[in-house]
Amino acid sequence: MDAATNKLIHFFQSSNYFSASQVQEIILLFEERQIAKGDLLLKEGQVSNDYFFLEEGFMRTFVHDVDGKDVTTGFAAAGQVVFEVSSFFNRIPSRENIQALVPCKGWSITYEQLNHLFHTYPAFREFGRSVLVRGFTALKSRTLSMITETAEQRYEHLLKTNPDIFQNVPLKHIASYLGITDTSLSRIRKEFSKK
Repeated sequence: MDAATNKLIHFFQSSNYFSASQVQEIILLFEERQIAKGDLLLKEGQVSNDYFFLEEGFMRTFVHDVDGKDVTTGFAAAGQVVFEVSSFFNRIPSRENIQALVPCKGWSITYEQLNHLFHTYPAFREFGRSVLVRGFTALKSRTLSMITETAEQRYEHLLKTNPDIFQNVPLKHIASYLGITDTSLSRIRKEFSKK
């Protein structure tokens, strides 16, 4: 494989689930994809069919609340797998959208191809489970933080764990993700800049 697949190869090799030859076989199923800034990888109402490894860029997941307002539910950075788990595995229409915040590049396989990998490589089932566990853990942590932490604490945590978000994501999406208004985020950012 050429240099373009190096990050995809590293993603699978670093998991320690696969031999080098298995990684070479697995990556043959992936197709390179480019997603323009603002374009959707998934639109609500569609069934998620792309298991997408994000090599470069930033993406966000979002929904529309009861008033039709756009609410950011998550972010994805380079090196992460991006897909809507419930829609993908249950084959039901997604309630979320997945959007490129900057020009994105990555590697994609379909639901059928992923199932082929699960059946062909027993280690892929363990790998898939580890990806899902990390995702569930992050979701649980976020849910609890929305209940038990102040907006300032949530902001500080995001700043420490994902500083690149602030260089790549519009502040309105960060505010929405933190569950606060743009004005509150501006105030918090000013307070932190004085520390």
